[in-house]
Amino acid sequence: MPRLFWLLVITSLILLLEPRPALAYIGPGAGFAVLGSFLAVFAALFSAVLMVLSWPFRWIARWLFRRRPPANRRFKRVVILGLDGLDHGLTEKMLAQGRLPHLAALRDQGCFKPLASTLPPISPVAWSSFQTGVNPGKHNIFDFLFPDASTYQPRLSSVEIRPPTRRIRLAGYEFPLAKSDIRLLRKSRPFWSVLSDYGILNCIIRVPITFPPEKLHGVQLSAMCVPDLRGTQGEFSRLTSRESVIGEATGGLIQQVVRNDRCIHSHLVGPPHPLRKDAPPLSLPLTVEIVNAEQARLTIGRESCLLQRGVYSDWVPVCFRGGFGFNVHGVCRFLLLETEPHFDLYVTPININPEKPAMPIGYPDVYSVYLAKRQGQFATLGLAEDTWGLSEEVLSDEQFEKQCRDIDQEREQMFFDGLDKTPEGLCVCVFDGTDRMQHMFWRYLEADHPARPAVVSAASEKVIENLYTRMDGLVGRTVERCNNADTLLLVISDHGFNSFRRGIDLNRWLEEQGYLKVDESRRQEQYLAGIDWSQTRAFALGLTGIFINTRGKFAQGIVAEGAEVEALRTEIAQKLASLVDPATGERGIRRVHQAARAYQGPYKEHAPDLIVGYERGYRVSWDAAIGKTSTQIFHDNTKAWSGDHCVDPSVVPGVLFCNRKITTEHPRLLDLGATVLNLFGISTPDYMDGRPLEVADLEEVNLATQPSAGQAVGT
Repeated sequence: MPRLFWLLVITSLILLLEPRPALAYIGPGAGFAVLGSFLAVFAALFSAVLMVLSWPFRWIARWLFRRRPPANRRFKRVVILGLDGLDHGLTEKMLAQGRLPHLAALRDQGCFKPLASTLPPISPVAWSSFQTGVNPGKHNIFDFLFPDASTYQPRLSSVEIRPPTRRIRLAGYEFPLAKSDIRLLRKSRPFWSVLSDYGILNCIIRVPITFPPEKLHGVQLSAMCVPDLRGTQGEFSRLTSRESVIGEATGGLIQQVVRNDRCIHSHLVGPPHPLRKDAPPLSLPLTVEIVNAEQARLTIGRESCLLQRGVYSDWVPVCFRGGFGFNVHGVCRFLLLETEPHFDLYVTPININPEKPAMPIGYPDVYSVYLAKRQGQFATLGLAEDTWGLSEEVLSDEQFEKQCRDIDQEREQMFFDGLDKTPEGLCVCVFDGTDRMQHMFWRYLEADHPARPAVVSAASEKVIENLYTRMDGLVGRTVERCNNADTLLLVISDHGFNSFRRGIDLNRWLEEQGYLKVDESRRQEQYLAGIDWSQTRAFALGLTGIFINTRGKFAQGIVAEGAEVEALRTEIAQKLASLVDPATGERGIRRVHQAARAYQGPYKEHAPDLIVGYERGYRVSWDAAIGKTSTQIFHDNTKAWSGDHCVDPSVVPGVLFCNRKITTEHPRLLDLGATVLNLFGISTPDYMDGRPLEVADLEEVNLATQPSAGQAVGT
């Protein structure tokens, strides 16, 4: 870790000596906000210099007054490898087939168990419980979205970005006089903050719901809910001469271009203007010169690169200039889809440039810069794999899979660098590709899936199995770096996976039951816009939640608090539990949970009143998830997004592997924080709901019988 510290110090000094423009940031639901005025930037640079110069004194003070690490710690290092969405059932099946040799060796040396997820078993909720050791009623994350109490519009559950309140207006421009306010809405403390109290080092890489990053003793790189440069959760661009595809695309911006012989002149749309609300978004001119049917030369800003048809470019830096030195830096990749007879170019979402981050994505700030200097540019977007690009049929299966594999390779470099530089303490890294690829390729596991194409290649049918063997190879390479008696290794997932064959429109069901009233002329409007709130007692928003339109809680609430709300919750839960799909004769819902009974803590009032636990094969419909109301309750799911885990927690347990025996019968995800603290000799804090798992001492194991990392299939 000292080597990492000095690398960060040297990198920060280089940055301080380099002339840099004022940066800006964007955020979901908050538009585009400038970080601060020139004075604020100068103050930040001065503070950074002061921080470097005062480091020896601060280190001495911390050493003198820190809480000493307990003497009874059982391990020098704990390593947690998170494989988001790795399914227990599929893992068990492939282990039995002998196709996961490294995971099998880990199981034989230590253990393999199902790991109970959270209610609901979705990533923002589950990873929040993992890091804090508490139920959602104490950490305040219940879904990806929640409805604004005043407008009913959906808002991101994990982060709020408020633009600067102090501005000076001059000649039509608005210059900020303060920084914007970025707030993490997840409550409670991560267990690595407790480790930091005792001076134990932490390296936390891409754990979901860590944006903006919090201070800790060590380094951290944020993940889920880090926006792209436009302020969305991931919006691709497509520049095409095909008139047939021009129009609205979910998750993407389609721009029509005109060919002038062999040259295309267009622009890349960037963030909103940082200084003028009435101005169009910033943009960056680009030129593409077609060399031949397979190649084209792209020029954008000061960058130029040769594009090969069907091959991703490297990350290309882009700079959007807002005037007066307010510049915004990003990175994106280009994929030439077609040159003849039409021109077609795909651009990934514009990620925040890790070398010149427009908003805090790492702690300390220079950590992302250090990683970029060490390994090159990398994806910073929270949901970096572009699932919408595949769903909208802009990307092919192979092109999406390649994108996922590239991001995994970037993550592995970060992870192993963290392992090498954290010989003592905690190192945690989460890989997302396991989740994204199962979402998109589950249709190939079932011959009768509604989203399965008529013609399927042999490679497509094996893509998820190959994914699991590839992750097994990652586990093998991780074991090689953790194969000593002083390191405890945990391989975990936050939930499992399930087929998504049929969608249930909860708002349509509520409408038919008389709980919700829709203005017929506005039925297809998103985000609950077409609902008559004066006649609506309950509504659905997000992936698993139903909200009672309670008086005093929502601006137009009509249901009285207390007995009336309680009765309505019970009534809806009982009716939904018996909902049958007429096309299959099956129940679509396993159980409806009441938040007031399922959660404990000060934030449970923020939860949906009811959490729907779906049966296998079912999930909330696409319309209901974004607050639209269709004309029928059940729908076939024909999108590429064909697998999911937004079901009842009992259906999708995660996995727990360890290089030591764990004797606890039913381990839970929220037990892991308390377990790590216990292994370092630290008592479980009173606020935690999790309890330490029983981890046995090291037994004699013939490590020579374990396969080497290179023996794994698909590595």
